[in-house]
Amino acid sequence: MLNIRGKLYDMSRPAVMGIVNVTPDSFFDGGRYTDRDAIRERLRAVLAEGADIVDVGACSTRPGAEQVSADEEWRRLSVFFDVQRAEFPDAIVSVDTYRSQIARRSVEECGAAIINDISGGGIDPDMFATAASLHVPYVLSHIQGIPENMQNNPQYDNLIQDICSFFSSKIAYLHQLGMHDIILDPGFGFGKTLEHNYQLMAQLGKLQIFDLPLLVGISRKSMIYKLLDTKPADCLNGTTVLNTIALLNGASIIRVHDVREAVECVRIVEKIKSKTKDR
Repeated sequence: MLNIRGKLYDMSRPAVMGIVNVTPDSFFDGGRYTDRDAIRERLRAVLAEGADIVDVGACSTRPGAEQVSADEEWRRLSVFFDVQRAEFPDAIVSVDTYRSQIARRSVEECGAAIINDISGGGIDPDMFATAASLHVPYVLSHIQGIPENMQNNPQYDNLIQDICSFFSSKIAYLHQLGMHDIILDPGFGFGKTLEHNYQLMAQLGKLQIFDLPLLVGISRKSMIYKLLDTKPADCLNGTTVLNTIALLNGASIIRVHDVREAVECVRIVEKIKSKTKDR
């Protein structure tokens, strides 16, 4: 269960998180949704196709991305929130930010319901305390390094054990701060090689030991297009394959660019799971 806006949400049925990037430089859809009309149409499409959550990001975290200023990040988010609150006020919005002040303003001033921090609290030392004080679900992500350098030869002694150790210590600290609604994101592509990413996917089920909702975001990422020698635009099929594997191995939320296809994926996997229970 997750407490979202004072309501308990049963996470036994996986949720689809639809991506709205209001950035000029995101790896797949950068520059598409930077004005009001484009944001409006993207929101309408994401919600009409069945997204349970809208994840908005205003600062690209692709490998090698440089940080934009907090003022610029907030300017971009303000345009999104103006449209969302006026036309889609019931949408559950997750704000994708690693800055505590942006998270606070998004929640307190604009009604954001979830904080999605790709840095695992590692960039802004105030993020954990801020998230706990806001009493909204927090996505705790695993990352090695920061976006500017995270793909510079990442190394692990034991990938899964290292990720579990990271989560264990961070969860304990968040609990000390009074945070209860924690979502885990193992951070596909964040400080991981191609081989690391596929090892992580193959052993994803081991992260269920924490008994917390698990978010998987692999939509059109390099682990697909590098393996298949193609481009992000041609990675829908690969994305669906990996989303299916993730759902079969315990994913509670899948974060995607292509909502309709993800919703169909969830429905099919849930049907298969229901039949295995009928035996």
